[in-house]
Amino acid sequence: MKGQAYNPYLPPWEYVPDGEPRVFGDRLYVFGSHDVAGGTDYCQADYVGWSAPVSDLSDWRCDGVIYRREQTPGNEEAREAMFAPDVVQGPDGRFYLYYGLASSQAIHVAVCDAPTGQYQYYGTVRHPDGRLLTEYATFDPAVLVDEGRIWLYYGFSPRGNCVEMEPDMVTVKGEPKMVLPGGDNATGTPFQGHGFYEASSIRKIGGTYYLVYSSQVSHELCYATSSRPDGGFSYGGVLCSNGDVGYQGRLPEQRVAATGNNHGGLAQLNGQWYIFYHRHTHGTEYSRQGCAEPVELLPDGSIPMVEITSCGLNGGPLAGYERYGTYLACHLTGREGAGAVVYGGSAPGYPNIREEGQALPREQRRQYIADLTDGAVFGFKYLDFTQGVGGVSVTVRGTGAGVLSVTLDGPEGRRLGAVPITPGEDWREGCCPLETASGVHGVYFTYTGSGALEAASIQFQPEQ
Repeated sequence: MKGQAYNPYLPPWEYVPDGEPRVFGDRLYVFGSHDVAGGTDYCQADYVGWSAPVSDLSDWRCDGVIYRREQTPGNEEAREAMFAPDVVQGPDGRFYLYYGLASSQAIHVAVCDAPTGQYQYYGTVRHPDGRLLTEYATFDPAVLVDEGRIWLYYGFSPRGNCVEMEPDMVTVKGEPKMVLPGGDNATGTPFQGHGFYEASSIRKIGGTYYLVYSSQVSHELCYATSSRPDGGFSYGGVLCSNGDVGYQGRLPEQRVAATGNNHGGLAQLNGQWYIFYHRHTHGTEYSRQGCAEPVELLPDGSIPMVEITSCGLNGGPLAGYERYGTYLACHLTGREGAGAVVYGGSAPGYPNIREEGQALPREQRRQYIADLTDGAVFGFKYLDFTQGVGGVSVTVRGTGAGVLSVTLDGPEGRRLGAVPITPGEDWREGCCPLETASGVHGVYFTYTGSGALEAASIQFQPEQ
């Protein structure tokens, strides 16, 4: 029996941002960077392999470490982190992993006979005369194998680049071209305000090339389209923001969650297209988790912006009466809203998702929401209450004394009841009956009271 799929889609103790979704055979593979809980910098762990059957997007399998930092020549002491990778199947049937190191002006390649086997170092992308490809910030590589031709995309503001590659998967043909404008290059063009910043990801859908990228505002993923792979790209729009900024006109100060850098790509699964992206936990940019949302590819080729949810790859709302960890919350704000985490810093003073139990096996660690103070809100979209709602229980602890009000479809929506909160150091259940309600809803919890509260799980009971 299939389980439910959530956001984040991997187990809650895993932190794989910059996810590139790839379908090989009958499985979905996600290749990304590798953060750690409570990390102090980006990408502090080696690459790991994760995949799920396309027929069951809740059944994720970890194949362990597939490539280590010290395998790159010159990085034998593993001092340099490996940033956002991409993997494609080459003309020879083997799988090629493209990546960069934190301070290296080069794109490296590893190769393997299987998507998540043990990759071996293969080489560094270079010109035919042996010079390394170092032009225009070799950052965030993405690769397209298209009708016998191979294209490499990469770059950092103020330009996104493309260059064709030889069948050996490591030698470039000619010189790189600018295909996306960023910074001042975007001024006066349709890209203005959403110019290229980083995070190239390329797909061919029908006869159209879709180039997804992180824009100059960082928290949003945009796309551009062209009828050819190496130029002529037109701005398409915003696909998603990890704070829902821009969705239905939402302003930056109305973000529904902490915003920070973003990276992801498109994948078609069971006939449905999805955009993969990542969110931020622990109040920093250093503990990111992969999420996904279904998108609609319209007849004219455009893709409307989507909202972030808790149900992601599930194919619909979550069942209303399961016990859910609060780490599934897609709305997480304080009285003054949510913060913008910044490079090298954090968003203090706002609720954030954390993890405890680092000495325990990873499956036994607990994820929870911390720093819930007066006016804080956490919410979930969407739950299906087919049998109506009769009550709710919330696992909490902390110095808080007050109530958790339960509302539908927004923090100011219909109020169903309130869970009384009393101080206590240990995790405990707070419960209350609720006014009846049925159907599919977003559900929100607002804390009103003194002190600080932490919340670990919720469970609704059906109407009796």
